[in-house]
Amino acid sequence: MIQKSNMHVDGKSDGRVLPTKCPNKCGNPRAEGMEGRRPAKENAEQTTTSQTQSWNDALSGLRGVREAAKRDKRLKFTALLHHVSVPLLESSFYALKRDAAPGVDGVTWQEYETGLGERLKDLHSRVHRGTYRAQPSKRAYIPKTDGRQRPLGIAALEDKIVQHAVVTVLNQIYEEDFQGFSYGFRPGRRQHDALDALWVGLMRKKVSWVLDADVRSFFDEVRHDWLLKFVEHRVVDRRILRLIRKWLRAGVSGEGQWSKTEKGTPQGAVASPLLANVYLHYAFDLWVQHWRRHHATGDVIVVRYADDAVLGFQHRADAERFLQDWKERLSRFGLELHPDKTRLIEFGRFAAANRKERGEGKPETFDFLGFTHICGQTWKSGKFLVLRKTIHKRLSAKLRVLKEELLRRRHLSVAELGKWLRSVVQGYFNYHAVPGNLASLRSFRLQVIRRWMRALRRRGQKHRLTWPRLVALADRWLPRPTILHPYPNLRFDARHPR
Repeated sequence: MIQKSNMHVDGKSDGRVLPTKCPNKCGNPRAEGMEGRRPAKENAEQTTTSQTQSWNDALSGLRGVREAAKRDKRLKFTALLHHVSVPLLESSFYALKRDAAPGVDGVTWQEYETGLGERLKDLHSRVHRGTYRAQPSKRAYIPKTDGRQRPLGIAALEDKIVQHAVVTVLNQIYEEDFQGFSYGFRPGRRQHDALDALWVGLMRKKVSWVLDADVRSFFDEVRHDWLLKFVEHRVVDRRILRLIRKWLRAGVSGEGQWSKTEKGTPQGAVASPLLANVYLHYAFDLWVQHWRRHHATGDVIVVRYADDAVLGFQHRADAERFLQDWKERLSRFGLELHPDKTRLIEFGRFAAANRKERGEGKPETFDFLGFTHICGQTWKSGKFLVLRKTIHKRLSAKLRVLKEELLRRRHLSVAELGKWLRSVVQGYFNYHAVPGNLASLRSFRLQVIRRWMRALRRRGQKHRLTWPRLVALADRWLPRPTILHPYPNLRFDARHPR
């Protein structure tokens, strides 16, 4: 991409989307408060006014970056680091999870908040002087639904703060560049938005074949040289690029040993989702957009969430040709499709009839973002309808975790257990309570009640807990299954009026 112009971007507000608001604690005059006396009214007003003005300046600068990125798609940004200000670092600090595990530095969120103002000034100075050093990520593992473990990289707290601030700045550029079918880890785009888009595409477009694909070990296989080349299509600020290199090359610390990272970006790092989206934007999104416009002979739909993608095709020949072209495309960037998680299946409004005519069974199903998608039909008219059920493995894995946690909490009172289980069940419903999934919700609630009864019965043999009594406890503490999400087309049309 040719560099069209170099500019130092600062602009005025036009009412566009703003970054994270300054938290409530922004601007608190902590210094005098720590001395045990009330701050002088004049000092407090001056401090608050100064910090508010600084934050307004930061917002204005970020809006200017977004305006410029939208106005000129070929513009390369040469000066961005000055937007990483102390107010932005403070906003990034308060955006982090407060109970997150510490990194190799061992510093927790609560510890860092003590003397936050001076800490952030020092961090800001080191970042802008070039003396800031990224620390290795601490290796951790979380269980996957298939029994394997997923490696995570836990960054040091200061690395999280700086990464969040830089990502906030870069989002102003890339949110104007990313394609509409890209949903993973983007501001204002949730998993249910991707699910809605997929459902609407399957229902409204001429889709007869579905390609369910997964890039094998994507976060571990990202090539640093390609990633930096992709970033440089839009960002040529050497200081920003230097920060990204520091994060990529910081390495991993596990069991007392440090290991160098030649490729990949740690899952769990604050900057990893954006860097992954930038990589896939150039390696996949722009290419697939060109492919379906110039090579497809029928309808093609695309929905991508991070490294998971689902594509729908009107013609099987298009799907097979695309799959072969995609494999060749990915190989250029050191990536490949997972052979066990990539399938081309017949799916759509004619799938059931076509398979019945050939003497085959029901249409195959595919999984995406926690739901199994099924070729179904409406009760009254028998018209084609995409049904979504909770993936059985996900439900079973959730119940296994809940059983272990119940054993750990078995010493708590019935009321305390009831409150905790209410939050668990409600959280599960908040995600899975989509139209057509009521049976799975009922099954989950029933299994939770049974495991609760076993845990309570183990606490003593003198008074056996009866099922009717436990059902009464469940009715008191656990929410009843109910559909919480609207039909996908209603929410999709509301978000995309055109």
